[in-house]
Amino acid sequence: MKFLCVNAGSSSLKFQLFEMPEEKVIISGYIEKIGLEDSFWTTKVNGEKIKGAKYLKDHNAAVDVLLNELVEHKAVESLDEIKGVGHRVLHGGEKYSDSVLIDDEVIQSIKDLTKLGPLHHPGNLAGIEALKKVLPDVPMVAVYDTAFHQTMPRENYMYPVPYEWYLKYGVRKYGFHGTSHKYITTVMQKKLKKEKVNLIICHIGSGASISAIKDGKCYDTTMGITPLDGLMMGTRCGAIDPSILEYVCKESGMSIGDVTNELNKKSGLLGVSGFSDSRDVEEAAAKGDDRAQLALTMYNDRVAKYIADYYIELNGKVDAIVFTAGVGENGIEAREDIINRLSPLGIEIDKKTNGEIAGFKDKHEGVISSKKSTVPLWVVPTNEELMIIKDTYEIVMK
Repeated sequence: MKFLCVNAGSSSLKFQLFEMPEEKVIISGYIEKIGLEDSFWTTKVNGEKIKGAKYLKDHNAAVDVLLNELVEHKAVESLDEIKGVGHRVLHGGEKYSDSVLIDDEVIQSIKDLTKLGPLHHPGNLAGIEALKKVLPDVPMVAVYDTAFHQTMPRENYMYPVPYEWYLKYGVRKYGFHGTSHKYITTVMQKKLKKEKVNLIICHIGSGASISAIKDGKCYDTTMGITPLDGLMMGTRCGAIDPSILEYVCKESGMSIGDVTNELNKKSGLLGVSGFSDSRDVEEAAAKGDDRAQLALTMYNDRVAKYIADYYIELNGKVDAIVFTAGVGENGIEAREDIINRLSPLGIEIDKKTNGEIAGFKDKHEGVISSKKSTVPLWVVPTNEELMIIKDTYEIVMK
């Protein structure tokens, strides 16, 4: 049975078609610059990348390309073969603690929650509505980035602000990257043969978040009401003194929206070093670039501090610390530097094993801790698309 995974952004659309329950990817693609004159896409079939380009006015046009690619490359003989579509949706608020079949109420909720996900929800919604037009009878599932984190206890998701802000406006920590954190949790439960696992999951890439997993459920996470909070990231600032916003507005004449945009898109590694990609930062740092060296130090230090924080929060009872996502899976030097900062906790890395595991090496996952380490250290590739499809398959087949 064939199930389609869709991740629609404001000007992009990623897709993968899976054969289920085998969990086999048949075809995948990435459509970019939707709404711009230079729209283009890349489709991957049998390991081969095929490129295409033409002006795509909106997400409806992008979905036409998607479906055409499926038929043209014989991923499906007919669109009737698609038995379900799973959509990544950024924000489920407090209403959704799990993935859910999309109906009119769910669509309205996504619209209502756009105030909490203004950068992502318009694209998420456009992808859903475009596919519903061409596949009206195919069940579709919303898989929320925030859902996995809804098990956090109140003391971890509440902010120390006027309580009425929570009651009136929903001001609280929601957390994101939940699909990735859920996937890694399920993988580690199998690897450790233990349902009630205690983990610290480091999803560190261009976007970055860490979660504390207690008894197999999210206990705390770094991102907040939006993905801007927590760790320093590729272009996001992470946690900063909130009074900076008012100060910069007054000093610069910028609006609160302008400053927030700069904190989302021009800060983090980019703001400090001038480069948003950690590989470029590492390359510049190796050549002696002072700002690049500063950015790496700040980034790795913040990751280590959150790991230490969650180690204490879990009372030192941690079954594994897991590195995943772009930097977590491939950043050999970053992993080493981060773990070296945790030596007071007895957490130690095995330099040789660490150097052998990365997405660009023969070995992609495994244990990188020394035999003396108080906590096992793992590298495990994430697979958010597979998690989306597994949820979708389960809901559709009920």
